[in-house]
Amino acid sequence: MEFIDNILAQENTAFMVLLAIGVLIIWFLPAMLALIFNRKHFKLILLACIPAGLSFIAWGGVMVWATTGKVVDKYAKKAKTES
Repeated sequence: MEFIDNILAQENTAFMVLLAIGVLIIWFLPAMLALIFNRKHFKLILLACIPAGLSFIAWGGVMVWATTGKVVDKYAKKAKTES
């Protein structure tokens, strides 16, 4: 814990800005992936990212939701053609 306190106690503005950008990228990573995999639910996933970033379990759930969009559609179409 002292290591983190020492890093944050330094007045290195560039490091703090890079750290903040990194946190935001990771926090909204499901929304960025939703642009590729699940464009249909992008707005909902973006809104879900805000509170989900506070919980690793919720963030993981949003990540799964963001990346499985086209997979669900693929299997739904396959099931329709088989019936």
